[in-house]
Amino acid sequence: MKSKFYILPVIIISQFFCTSLWFAGNAVIDDLASQFNADFNILGYLLSFVQFGFIVGTLTFALLTLADRFSPSRIFMICAFLGGLSNLSLLIPDITVFNLLTARFGTGFFLAGIYPIGMKIASDYYKDGLGKALGYLVGALVLGTAFPHLINQFSWSSDYKAVIISTSILAFVGGSAMWFLVPDGPYRKLVSKLQLGIVTQLFSIPSFRKAAFGYFGHMWELYAFWGFVPIILKTYSRLQSIQLQVSFWSFIIIGVGFISCILGGLISLKTGSRKVAYNSLLISGIFCLASPLLFLLPPELFLIALSIWGMLVISDSPQFSTMVAAAVPPELRGTALTIINCIGFAITIISIQLLSFLTGKLDNTMLYVFLSIGPILGIYTLRK
Repeated sequence: MKSKFYILPVIIISQFFCTSLWFAGNAVIDDLASQFNADFNILGYLLSFVQFGFIVGTLTFALLTLADRFSPSRIFMICAFLGGLSNLSLLIPDITVFNLLTARFGTGFFLAGIYPIGMKIASDYYKDGLGKALGYLVGALVLGTAFPHLINQFSWSSDYKAVIISTSILAFVGGSAMWFLVPDGPYRKLVSKLQLGIVTQLFSIPSFRKAAFGYFGHMWELYAFWGFVPIILKTYSRLQSIQLQVSFWSFIIIGVGFISCILGGLISLKTGSRKVAYNSLLISGIFCLASPLLFLLPPELFLIALSIWGMLVISDSPQFSTMVAAAVPPELRGTALTIINCIGFAITIISIQLLSFLTGKLDNTMLYVFLSIGPILGIYTLRK
């Protein structure tokens, strides 16, 4: 059954608009933190509370099987509106630290009804070629992740309030577009009742378990790499005594993953998703192990190598999601995608905190070898 031509573009644009709530927060996080003279690291808390909200949200959605019991387009719209309102609440006059952190937690919580639900909606439309569809979808999200670095480079908006208002408006538009233009897909199957034991049921499926653990290995590396790209660039600049445009190159190194997600999706049509995911994880794992040597390269080769790493670190993500969706019954796809997001993002906190802990305790050029733990375990899981 062929879907209408506009379905995939609407899903991609809607998800990009709505997840801007997440990524724009990173762009204005310093402005938010500077309003308070707290006796603790409020900046770290502001970043962590969004992630924590997302983890709690995905766990809630998965345990209650919401995406498989109710219309995913309706859930997407409701969460887009509530997420936009949580974002706008940052502008309340004389806001307290507690309310500020609660607002960021709320944004993260409702993003759980946007990011994995968007993939669920795509899986309801694209039974064949899902790897290609999710490649475009995750590619758009990669650009969203990189976008704050570009904003920071060119300082397009000096007023953080304009960023908050505009991203909330984008979320309202994206949620409305999904609801009005993307009805429930032809391959959607409804779960009629609550199934609290669904998580253990999913992990009892061998193909789901393999895809999930491969994805967890990928997530160990991904967000720690993305988060430390500016630090990698600054370390290289210091060692080589040269000046690099850190924000610009951070945008390039992260944003180039947009291309590899699309290419990986196209290649998966011929080779299958497993092969794309396996090879991406393998080569990015080699980059982790070889990372100390990258700091010895001349600037041009260093930036090229880091950009290639930026491509391979994300190109497996849509393919793992495709493998997860294919491994479970159609009526449980939404819950399956949500639960792996929940666990995957929890893992990112551990790897990021590990690198943060080791910073200063080890030579900074050696830090990124520890990112290989994820790919090694993921490759072991995916072996034939």
